[in-house]
Amino acid sequence: MNPSTLEFDRRGPCAWIWMNRPEAHNAFDETLIAELTDAYTTLDADEGVRVIVLAGRGKSFSAGADLNWMVRQGQTAPEQNLADAHKLALLFRTIALCRKPTVASVHGAALGGGMGLAAASDICVASTKAVFATSEVRFGLIPSAIGPYVLRAIGERQAYRYFQTAERISAERAREIGLVHELAEVDALDAAVQRIADALLLGGPLAQSAATELIRAVANRPIDDAVVEDTARRIAGLRATPEAREGLAAFLDKRAAAWTHP
Repeated sequence: MNPSTLEFDRRGPCAWIWMNRPEAHNAFDETLIAELTDAYTTLDADEGVRVIVLAGRGKSFSAGADLNWMVRQGQTAPEQNLADAHKLALLFRTIALCRKPTVASVHGAALGGGMGLAAASDICVASTKAVFATSEVRFGLIPSAIGPYVLRAIGERQAYRYFQTAERISAERAREIGLVHELAEVDALDAAVQRIADALLLGGPLAQSAATELIRAVANRPIDDAVVEDTARRIAGLRATPEAREGLAAFLDKRAAAWTHP
């Protein structure tokens, strides 16, 4: 990867992606969308990476879509307009379906697509100064590409309010409605993210990937015979793997599991 809008910081098995368009508040354009998609795809396939963290340079995490880019897309032929919309939707799906744990470190404004990045990540840690919004309706648009992930995070009832009012959501309110997992003071944000990354590194990589697949399989489904059968098959298959045998043996031997070694 040789991106023009991103910086990378490897901290052992934890890979930090920094959006680096501070002059544009890390707003999306076609380049940032393509480079972020490529970065997550590449890091998810890298066996040396265990955790992926997304952060932003400058005052904002991400102000969402670059409005000049949005204007350009609206003026293109319908086929091109739709193709670019697909690329944006693919970015959020790529983040949401990563096999590895993903963390958003939000220090400032996360508006529109920026809020989508936070919601598509498995875990969101925000500074007490962070602010969020699904601001699209104020530009005559809707939070469409980010909608499935924001709904997953805050629920349908809250979405009816914030998708229509585009109100700014404080960091504390974002935690109350489920978007943010943990808050930290600005100067303690990196340390808070690192603590969560350290906790993630204690888990088995295969088990963590299977855990996220489990959530997607059973969320919002009735606990019927099909779900019971599916969950039984998942645990039966997983506990027969070398990773599970190592994890159980390590616990019984009172030692660290092999995957926690540097």
